[in-house]
Amino acid sequence: MESLDDVLLESDDKMSKALEFFRQEMAGLRTGKASPSLVEHITVEYYGAQARLREIANISAPEARLLVVSPYDPTSLSSIEKAILAANVGVTPINDGRIIRIPIPELSEERRREMVKAARRMAEDARVAIRNIRREANEQIKALQKKGDITEDERDAGLEDIQKFTDDYTAKVDALLEAKEKELMEV
Repeated sequence: MESLDDVLLESDDKMSKALEFFRQEMAGLRTGKASPSLVEHITVEYYGAQARLREIANISAPEARLLVVSPYDPTSLSSIEKAILAANVGVTPINDGRIIRIPIPELSEERRREMVKAARRMAEDARVAIRNIRREANEQIKALQKKGDITEDERDAGLEDIQKFTDDYTAKVDALLEAKEKELMEV
């Protein structure tokens, strides 16, 4: 039996996870600087299973425009290289048989604009996810009231709380997007 508090807590938790997912996606968007977050979430085929790159290799940025991926198991080099190419993050890995070097090219004006568009798309996806969570929660709250578990006043207060969560998380998404756009357009 779910209560109003359960619905509110669950919604807050889900919105928080949607924001965190968006934050990770933003970290993976390439700016002009080398950052391990660009490739660490890439999924690699590793002994028949899917593994995140950061779980099977050490990723470092020894220079401002270079990433170095050192796999814990040298036999995984070619599958790591394929996964980085397939991820389409705008970089070309160089495999020297021991490590993979990833030079980070300077972003052209056109590429920066593409990245901003991609960031805006990701932000819209995050907002849609948050709104879907709101819709689900609102339905649950209305169902609780229909069953007689909560009063109309409690229902209204609950719906108001859900809307506050939605506004807060949407504002956080917008703030992250704005910061990323600034970072991307910086030369």
